[in-house]
Amino acid sequence: MQHRIVVIGAGYTGATAAGRLAKRLHSDDVAITLVNAEPDFVERVRLHQLAVGQSLKPRPFSEMFAGTGVTLKLGRVTGVDADRRTVRVVAVDGAAGAKGLEREGLGYEEPSYEELEYDTLVYALGSGWNDHGVPGTAEHAYEIAGRPGALRLRERLAGLGAGQPVVVVGGGLTGVEAATEIAEARPDLDVALAVRGGLGDWLSPKGRGHLRKVVDKLGITVHEDTAVAAVEADHVTTSDGAVVPAAVTVWTAGFAVHPIAQATTLEVNGTGQIVVDRSMRSVSHPEVYAIGDAAMVMGPGDKPLRMSCASGVPTAWQAADAIAARLTGAKVPTTPVRYFNQCISLGRKEGLIQYVTADDRAVSAALTGRVAAVYKELICKGAAWGVANPAVGTLARRRRVVAEPVREGNGPEVKAAA
Repeated sequence: MQHRIVVIGAGYTGATAAGRLAKRLHSDDVAITLVNAEPDFVERVRLHQLAVGQSLKPRPFSEMFAGTGVTLKLGRVTGVDADRRTVRVVAVDGAAGAKGLEREGLGYEEPSYEELEYDTLVYALGSGWNDHGVPGTAEHAYEIAGRPGALRLRERLAGLGAGQPVVVVGGGLTGVEAATEIAEARPDLDVALAVRGGLGDWLSPKGRGHLRKVVDKLGITVHEDTAVAAVEADHVTTSDGAVVPAAVTVWTAGFAVHPIAQATTLEVNGTGQIVVDRSMRSVSHPEVYAIGDAAMVMGPGDKPLRMSCASGVPTAWQAADAIAARLTGAKVPTTPVRYFNQCISLGRKEGLIQYVTADDRAVSAALTGRVAAVYKELICKGAAWGVANPAVGTLARRRRVVAEPVREGNGPEVKAAA
């Protein structure tokens, strides 16, 4: 019988893991199923571009995985039973239709679902936006953590007239990229950025200086040392009671993992991330591997890896290689992740490449300006290309599944580029 591998979630990490497994394991021995709610790959690192009206290249999974042996199942994962080794999947069209009937007040039957059985599960459901329970955020704010949110924001921004105020809440990478992209694409809008600390306070002096220069050039108002305590339809209220006008509030204050893992018997941390060992294997359920934002992975200096594509893709490589090794009786590699730089787009014409230590702390060196923008664009293209070509540059010969003991050990270091 074939060994059943189910990968849930087809973002950067899930799609990469599925493709890499297909390149390493013989199709006669394994059946790889990739479950995702959308039929094409979403470049999450470009969603701020989508939000301002730019067109993104379509990347259908039917083309990306053609001839690989990976089976794509379109559906929404609604539950995982880690003890019975099953995944509950609801058909996307059925779920959408049911919600439509509910809105019409016509009543409906529960949409049909199926349970997928697995021998090995790769959990890659990732994360979404985190409103931190701030009043009014869920009702009034917009987000760009997923394509539906970015498209909703796109429609709203397109309807704004000149001079309307837009407030981006959150001064991390996502917030900075969103604010500068909006300000560059719509110079007629009054764009503001609300940050808890100082603008770019995690950057080097050179990096902070360049960020400040670009923000000033784009006419973005920065509210530093500002925490937003409530969101209304036309303004935000800060923790000190100040009112900041906002026809649109864009919420980028962090990410929250998908809640499904926390409802299982899998061991998770306080934020719902699955606790894994160095091979991305669940410490409580050895047939489950967690990757990307869904996993609690310790990096250099015993610091948790930040939620990012830079962290997630190497964890996908590690999980796929470990699964393949264990199934084929090979030595299990471990791939410690280290950081080299943070790549930040500041609109289409400006960029910032902040070089960092292995544990993601800024060093003095930074690349700025147009060259940095081109560098960031190459990183984005490379990340998308790598999803469709997960084994290029590695030993990708398909191996047969065997019933042999495996040897645990260390493998080569994997670099996180962005």
